[in-house]
Amino acid sequence: MIAWLRTLAFMLVFYGLSVPIVLLVPIPALIGQRALIAYAHGWAVFHRWAARLLLGIDTRIEGKRPSEPALYAAKHQSMFETLELALMLNGPALVMKAELARIPIWGWAARRYGVIVIDRAGAAATMRQMMREARGAIDAGRSIVIFPEGTRVRPGERPPLRAGFAGLYRALGVAVVPVALDSGRVWPRKGAKRAGTVTFRFGEPVPPGLPRAEAEARVHAGINALEGEG
Repeated sequence: MIAWLRTLAFMLVFYGLSVPIVLLVPIPALIGQRALIAYAHGWAVFHRWAARLLLGIDTRIEGKRPSEPALYAAKHQSMFETLELALMLNGPALVMKAELARIPIWGWAARRYGVIVIDRAGAAATMRQMMREARGAIDAGRSIVIFPEGTRVRPGERPPLRAGFAGLYRALGVAVVPVALDSGRVWPRKGAKRAGTVTFRFGEPVPPGLPRAEAEARVHAGINALEGEG
Protein backbone atom coordinates (compact mmCIF):
# COMPACT_ATOMS: atom_id res chain seq x y z
CA MET A 1 0.00 0.00 0.00
CA ILE A 2 2.80 2.43 0.88
CA ALA A 3 4.55 1.72 -2.42
CA TRP A 4 1.35 2.45 -4.34
CA LEU A 5 0.78 5.70 -2.43
CA ARG A 6 4.35 6.77 -3.17
CA THR A 7 3.90 5.88 -6.84
CA LEU A 8 0.65 7.81 -7.10
CA ALA A 9 2.22 10.87 -5.45
CA PHE A 10 5.15 10.70 -7.87
CA MET A 11 2.87 10.41 -10.90
CA LEU A 12 0.77 13.37 -9.81
CA VAL A 13 3.74 15.60 -9.06
CA PHE A 14 6.27 14.63 -11.71
CA TYR A 15 4.03 13.95 -14.67
CA GLY A 16 1.61 16.72 -13.69
CA LEU A 17 4.35 19.34 -13.73
CA SER A 18 6.08 17.77 -16.73
CA VAL A 19 3.11 18.71 -18.94
CA PRO A 20 3.74 22.47 -18.72
CA ILE A 21 7.49 21.85 -18.86
CA VAL A 22 7.09 20.09 -22.22
CA LEU A 23 4.62 22.66 -23.51
CA LEU A 24 7.09 25.45 -22.74
CA VAL A 25 10.07 23.68 -24.30
CA PRO A 26 9.82 25.60 -27.63
CA ILE A 27 11.03 28.72 -25.80
CA PRO A 28 14.52 27.44 -24.87
CA ALA A 29 14.61 25.41 -28.10
CA LEU A 30 14.27 28.59 -30.15
CA ILE A 31 16.89 30.38 -28.06
CA GLY A 32 19.50 27.77 -28.88
CA GLN A 33 20.90 24.35 -28.07
CA ARG A 34 22.75 25.49 -24.94
CA ALA A 35 19.57 26.94 -23.48
CA LEU A 36 17.69 23.76 -24.35
CA ILE A 37 20.35 21.54 -22.72
CA ALA A 38 20.17 23.67 -19.56
CA TYR A 39 16.36 23.42 -19.63
CA ALA A 40 16.51 19.62 -20.00
CA HIS A 41 19.08 19.52 -17.18
CA GLY A 42 16.60 21.32 -14.92
CA TRP A 43 13.88 18.81 -15.80
CA ALA A 44 16.24 15.94 -14.98
CA VAL A 45 17.10 17.55 -11.62
CA PHE A 46 13.37 17.81 -10.90
CA HIS A 47 12.98 14.12 -11.77
CA ARG A 48 15.83 13.18 -9.43
CA TRP A 49 14.31 15.25 -6.63
CA ALA A 50 10.85 13.69 -7.11
CA ALA A 51 12.28 10.16 -7.23
CA ARG A 52 14.24 10.69 -4.01
CA LEU A 53 11.61 12.55 -2.02
CA LEU A 54 8.45 10.81 -3.18
CA LEU A 55 9.64 7.32 -4.11
CA GLY A 56 12.64 6.92 -1.84
CA ILE A 57 14.88 6.03 -4.81
CA ASP A 58 18.51 7.10 -4.62
CA THR A 59 21.57 6.37 -6.76
CA ARG A 60 25.03 4.92 -6.17
CA ILE A 61 27.84 5.40 -8.68
CA GLU A 62 30.66 2.89 -9.06
CA GLY A 63 33.66 3.21 -11.35
CA LYS A 64 35.20 6.17 -13.14
CA ARG A 65 34.15 8.08 -16.22
CA PRO A 66 36.74 9.32 -18.73
CA SER A 67 37.20 13.08 -18.97
CA GLU A 68 37.03 13.09 -22.78
CA PRO A 69 33.88 12.43 -24.84
CA ALA A 70 33.06 8.75 -25.14
CA LEU A 71 30.37 6.37 -26.31
CA TYR A 72 28.45 5.13 -23.25
CA ALA A 73 26.66 1.82 -23.79
CA ALA A 74 24.12 1.35 -21.00
CA LYS A 75 21.71 -1.28 -19.77
CA HIS A 76 18.10 -0.11 -20.08
CA GLN A 77 15.51 -1.24 -17.54
CA SER A 78 13.41 1.91 -16.95
CA MET A 79 12.97 5.59 -17.76
CA PHE A 80 14.95 6.39 -14.60
CA GLU A 81 18.39 5.93 -16.13
CA THR A 82 17.60 8.02 -19.20
CA LEU A 83 17.34 11.20 -17.14
CA GLU A 84 19.97 10.19 -14.59
CA LEU A 85 22.59 9.59 -17.28
CA ALA A 86 21.77 12.98 -18.81
CA LEU A 87 22.70 14.52 -15.45
CA MET A 88 25.75 12.37 -14.75
CA LEU A 89 27.26 12.97 -18.19
CA ASN A 90 26.41 16.69 -18.45
CA GLY A 91 24.01 16.67 -21.37
CA PRO A 92 25.14 13.87 -23.66
CA ALA A 93 23.56 13.16 -27.03
CA LEU A 94 21.22 10.19 -26.66
CA VAL A 95 20.49 7.64 -29.37
CA MET A 96 16.70 7.47 -29.62
CA LYS A 97 14.22 5.33 -31.55
CA ALA A 98 12.68 7.09 -34.55
CA GLU A 99 9.11 6.69 -33.30
CA LEU A 100 9.90 8.78 -30.21
CA ALA A 101 11.13 11.61 -32.40
CA ARG A 102 7.69 11.78 -34.00
CA ILE A 103 5.92 12.80 -30.76
CA PRO A 104 4.51 16.32 -31.29
CA ILE A 105 6.51 19.15 -29.66
CA TRP A 106 8.68 16.78 -27.63
CA GLY A 107 10.15 15.07 -30.68
CA TRP A 108 10.95 18.39 -32.35
CA ALA A 109 12.62 19.67 -29.18
CA ALA A 110 14.57 16.42 -28.81
CA ARG A 111 16.06 16.92 -32.28
CA ARG A 112 17.00 20.48 -31.35
CA TYR A 113 18.62 19.12 -28.18
CA GLY A 114 20.80 16.88 -30.31
CA VAL A 115 19.41 13.38 -29.92
CA ILE A 116 20.57 10.92 -32.55
CA VAL A 117 17.64 9.20 -34.19
CA ILE A 118 18.04 5.57 -35.17
CA ASP A 119 15.55 4.08 -37.60
CA ARG A 120 15.99 0.32 -37.65
CA ALA A 121 13.89 0.08 -40.80
CA GLY A 122 15.76 2.90 -42.53
CA ALA A 123 17.92 2.65 -45.61
CA ALA A 124 21.67 3.14 -45.84
CA ALA A 125 21.22 6.90 -46.20
CA THR A 126 19.42 6.99 -42.84
CA MET A 127 22.27 5.15 -41.17
CA ARG A 128 24.83 7.51 -42.71
CA GLN A 129 22.88 10.47 -41.34
CA MET A 130 22.93 8.91 -37.89
CA MET A 131 26.70 8.47 -38.11
CA ARG A 132 27.16 12.10 -39.17
CA GLU A 133 25.07 13.31 -36.23
CA ALA A 134 27.04 11.14 -33.83
CA ARG A 135 30.35 12.38 -35.23
CA GLY A 136 29.14 15.96 -34.87
CA ALA A 137 28.25 15.40 -31.22
CA ILE A 138 31.70 13.95 -30.42
CA ASP A 139 33.42 16.80 -32.29
CA ALA A 140 31.36 19.27 -30.23
CA GLY A 141 32.67 17.71 -27.03
CA ARG A 142 29.52 15.78 -26.10
CA SER A 143 29.47 12.13 -25.13
CA ILE A 144 26.90 9.78 -26.63
CA VAL A 145 24.59 7.40 -24.77
CA ILE A 146 23.19 4.33 -26.49
CA PHE A 147 21.13 1.47 -25.09
CA PRO A 148 22.69 -1.23 -27.27
CA GLU A 149 20.18 -3.96 -26.41
CA GLY A 150 17.60 -1.81 -28.18
CA THR A 151 14.82 -1.56 -25.63
CA ARG A 152 13.97 -1.83 -21.95
CA VAL A 153 14.46 -5.28 -20.46
CA ARG A 154 13.52 -6.89 -17.17
CA PRO A 155 16.16 -7.66 -14.53
CA GLY A 156 17.96 -10.82 -15.49
CA GLU A 157 17.34 -10.51 -19.24
CA ARG A 158 20.43 -10.32 -21.46
CA PRO A 159 19.40 -9.89 -25.10
CA PRO A 160 22.14 -9.58 -27.74
CA LEU A 161 23.34 -6.16 -28.85
CA ARG A 162 21.64 -4.56 -31.84
CA ALA A 163 23.59 -3.84 -35.02
CA GLY A 164 23.46 -0.06 -34.53
CA PHE A 165 26.00 -0.24 -31.74
CA ALA A 166 28.66 -1.87 -33.90
CA GLY A 167 28.15 0.79 -36.57
CA LEU A 168 28.68 3.63 -34.10
CA TYR A 169 31.67 1.92 -32.51
CA ARG A 170 33.37 1.47 -35.85
CA ALA A 171 32.53 4.95 -37.19
CA LEU A 172 33.37 7.08 -34.14
CA GLY A 173 36.73 5.63 -33.14
CA VAL A 174 36.30 6.51 -29.45
CA ALA A 175 36.33 4.43 -26.29
CA VAL A 176 33.13 2.70 -25.22
CA VAL A 177 32.19 2.80 -21.56
CA PRO A 178 29.77 0.00 -20.58
CA VAL A 179 27.25 1.03 -17.92
CA ALA A 180 25.58 -1.64 -15.81
CA LEU A 181 22.57 -0.67 -13.72
CA ASP A 182 19.75 -2.27 -11.78
CA SER A 183 16.88 0.23 -11.91
CA GLY A 184 14.38 -2.51 -12.79
CA ARG A 185 14.47 -3.79 -9.21
CA VAL A 186 12.78 -0.62 -7.92
CA TRP A 187 11.21 0.76 -11.11
CA PRO A 188 9.32 -2.11 -12.80
CA ARG A 189 7.62 -1.58 -16.13
CA LYS A 190 4.28 -2.35 -14.48
CA GLY A 191 3.16 -2.03 -10.88
CA ALA A 192 4.23 0.16 -7.98
CA LYS A 193 7.72 1.58 -7.73
CA ARG A 194 9.71 0.64 -4.65
CA ALA A 195 12.16 2.54 -2.45
CA GLY A 196 15.80 1.54 -2.82
CA THR A 197 19.15 2.41 -4.35
CA VAL A 198 19.92 2.15 -8.06
CA THR A 199 23.56 1.30 -8.82
CA PHE A 200 25.28 2.73 -11.89
CA ARG A 201 28.52 0.81 -12.51
CA PHE A 202 30.80 2.39 -15.11
CA GLY A 203 32.99 -0.38 -16.44
CA GLU A 204 36.48 -0.43 -17.88
CA PRO A 205 36.51 1.49 -21.20
CA VAL A 206 36.66 -0.66 -24.31
CA PRO A 207 39.28 0.88 -26.64
CA PRO A 208 38.44 1.71 -30.25
CA GLY A 209 39.56 -0.45 -33.14
CA LEU A 210 38.85 -3.91 -31.72
CA PRO A 211 37.26 -6.62 -33.90
CA ARG A 212 33.48 -6.38 -33.76
CA ALA A 213 32.97 -9.69 -31.95
CA GLU A 214 35.46 -8.81 -29.22
CA ALA A 215 34.11 -5.30 -28.69
CA GLU A 216 30.52 -6.54 -28.51
CA ALA A 217 31.44 -9.34 -26.09
CA ARG A 218 33.22 -6.93 -23.74
CA VAL A 219 30.40 -4.39 -23.85
CA HIS A 220 27.72 -7.06 -23.37
CA ALA A 221 29.55 -8.42 -20.34
CA GLY A 222 30.05 -4.91 -18.97
CA ILE A 223 26.44 -3.77 -19.15
CA ASN A 224 25.30 -7.03 -17.55
CA ALA A 225 27.83 -6.95 -14.72
CA LEU A 226 25.15 -6.39 -12.10
CA GLU A 227 22.86 -9.18 -13.28
CA GLY A 228 22.66 -11.85 -10.62
CA GLU A 229 24.05 -9.61 -7.87
CA GLY A 230 21.93 -8.70 -4.86
